[in-house]
Amino acid sequence: MKMPLPAAALVILLSLGSAGCSSLSNTQSGALIGAGAGGALGAVIGNAAGSTAKGAIIGAVVGGAAGAIIGSRMNDRAETLERELDNATIERVGEGILVTFDSGILFGFDSSTLQAAARNNLGDLARVLAEDSDDYELLVAGHTDDSGSAAYNQGLSERRASAAADFLATQGISGRQIRIQGLGEMEPVASNETSAGQEANRRVEVAIFASAEYRDEAIRQARN
Repeated sequence: MKMPLPAAALVILLSLGSAGCSSLSNTQSGALIGAGAGGALGAVIGNAAGSTAKGAIIGAVVGGAAGAIIGSRMNDRAETLERELDNATIERVGEGILVTFDSGILFGFDSSTLQAAARNNLGDLARVLAEDSDDYELLVAGHTDDSGSAAYNQGLSERRASAAADFLATQGISGRQIRIQGLGEMEPVASNETSAGQEANRRVEVAIFASAEYRDEAIRQARN
């Protein structure tokens, strides 16, 4: 019997390691989802996981042998990012990578102006990505804690995502490869009842996933 889509999506989410499954290699995880799952499944998983950024990555999954090709490339890139970025968390998700920056590193309190350290961190990210400039797309997502009004936090998250994306565009990443999204206080990763939790919730995420062109190329390679 087929599982309903939400249940199937949750099983795939767990298999991809978003909940910490360690029994699969990152390359193998890229082959778990059949081709054609696409944005609909990505949206379901993103919604279920409370992570729009992860949903964007899953929405670009092609699966099968082509997914394994993409996953191998992303493994290499993730390892380089781990070495090069000192102030970011690097997480492999499916056939992509999630990079998370603490907003305190990028911005001052209640500000969307990039600090000097932020320029260094984002510059390092752009430098690594520039080595393969045509095979990826980015989603830059801004998040806040729940201090203040929801409307204000939404605007602040959008301004911060835009500031990060605009800087990346000055570092050699084409603007057509970057999407932005402000999510305000809607996707907390910790309780807002503590200062540590609020700090964790104030973050900027950069989802890195295969471009449509690279997905097509990987499918062609898998058929040969």
